[in-house]
Amino acid sequence: MSSAALTDFLPDTAYVARAYCPGCEPDADPSLDILDVRWCKSHSPARDGADDDVVSASACLSGSAEAGGDDNRRWCDILHGRAHLPHLIDCS
Repeated sequence: MSSAALTDFLPDTAYVARAYCPGCEPDADPSLDILDVRWCKSHSPARDGADDDVVSASACLSGSAEAGGDDNRRWCDILHGRAHLPHLIDCS
């Protein structure tokens, strides 16, 4: 029986980007460096803008959580029948 490891752990890759604050270094050239945007405290963007009160968020619940979920619903009806969905009574 071999005593070799069953799992190989890959070492972390080196971090090649440098931290960059657009307010502190407005002339930084992203074609010369890989820049990782990190805002400093004095240049951090506001998190409570005037437009935040104008926008509303609401949820719209529908019969399917996926786009074009009608196909999935049809398969569910075929496999499980409509008995598990009493609110979907066919009135025709």
